[in-house]
Amino acid sequence: MNKVDLTESMEMLIKFRSEREWSQFHTPKNLAMSVAIESAELMEHFQWKNEEETKQYLSSQNNLEKVKEEIADTISYLLLLSTDLGIDLNQTVLDKIKKNEEKYPVAKCKGRNNKYNEL
Repeated sequence: MNKVDLTESMEMLIKFRSEREWSQFHTPKNLAMSVAIESAELMEHFQWKNEEETKQYLSSQNNLEKVKEEIADTISYLLLLSTDLGIDLNQTVLDKIKKNEEKYPVAKCKGRNNKYNEL
């Protein structure tokens, strides 16, 4: 598995934003809304497609590139939001995984998609 290091991406995002003086617009509310908007744009690529249609859609390099751009937009806003709020994104994800391990013990949920309170 490839190790994900977003340090360079974060530095470039901050530089990009600073050069344009966009920090003034990047309030937590606006960044959170932008995450939702970009996530919705990502979902549009899969809307109304079954599994086979999705595979076929993603086999086109052009379509895959569009999906990659929406993923990049979504994560960019998440990175900016977490940085602005002083959140260690890596630690936050690790903490959430730990909580989920407690809510979804393997013995109870392996191979099931029930919510934790329905196991």
